Amino acid sequence: MNPQTSEAERQALYRTMQRIRAFENAAETASQGGVSAYGQEAAGAAQVRGPLHLSTGQEAVAAGVCAHLHPADYLTSTHRGHGHTLAKGADLARMMCELFGKATGFNGGKGGSMHIADFSVGMLGANGVVAAGLPIAVGAAHAQKLQKKEAITVCFFGDGAINRGPFLESLNWARVYGLPVLFVCEDNRWSATTASGPMTAGDGASARALALDIAATQVDGNDVFAVHEAARRLVAEVRAGQGPRLLHALTYRVKGHVSVDAAAYRDPGELAAALETDPLARARARLLAEGVTAQALDAIEHAARVEVEAAVAAADAAPWPEASAAFTDVQTTGAGQWT
Repeated sequence: MNPQTSEAERQALYRTMQRIRAFENAAETASQGGVSAYGQEAAGAAQVRGPLHLSTGQEAVAAGVCAHLHPADYLTSTHRGHGHTLAKGADLARMMCELFGKATGFNGGKGGSMHIADFSVGMLGANGVVAAGLPIAVGAAHAQKLQKKEAITVCFFGDGAINRGPFLESLNWARVYGLPVLFVCEDNRWSATTASGPMTAGDGASARALALDIAATQVDGNDVFAVHEAARRLVAEVRAGQGPRLLHALTYRVKGHVSVDAAAYRDPGELAAALETDPLARARARLLAEGVTAQALDAIEHAARVEVEAAVAAADAAPWPEASAAFTDVQTTGAGQWT
């Protein structure tokens, strides 16, 4: 354990991961029957409709990185962005309301799971398009530099994104202009329903960053304390004006591509092996070894479950958007007349 990390910080990391896990578990339950996919039919009882992409098993990356961010820092995410949003400081209950499609959600119930955004904490948005958050992050970081702001931008993306054009374009632009952006590749080994390894040439995200003269660090993404320490250094370098950096976090996507995907295409042995390195279990074991009591850790876990249960109840009781809301937040490039 790094001596720079206090016991309070270590417990805070564990608390963030427990809150993310509890949120994802509840959202998964609420989404069952919410979409017709993977051989399942939509059912009327589902509280969360449409595709729901879970970050279960990837909690350490969000917690370890976002612990170093300030409210003024920007963040862009992916379609699997609940954990990043929570770790950045967004309100858990409002995010649950957004998943439920309610008027009290961050986006008035219009964005849903894949388009969560909370500008009040610098969360510029999840994104349903693979790799689309990368150029948005670069644009945000370029604005920060032009405005001479001290804040930075952090961009989360998956390993599937590195095979798309915006990855190369964004890293190149960030390096050419020396932008204050930290790229974080959550390498969860799967691109939707296809294993990433066989379709990715070379050594992946960190090797490609180095080819563009961007310093890159690879880390065990299931070890929250390792992620926290690596991110501490990289964030400090970005803040110091040393240009972009990349963190390549090796983790694993425990769930299927979406919450109703049983991931039958995956070797059960692979999943069983991955579960042996569960980030929450590893963090708990480390904290116990460091002298934190089981009662203290149990209390953190219980508090997370209670908070999420209250959020689910609030979201269920929250009002639906008014029909007139369908005509707001719409861009028009014409005469502005509805017909």
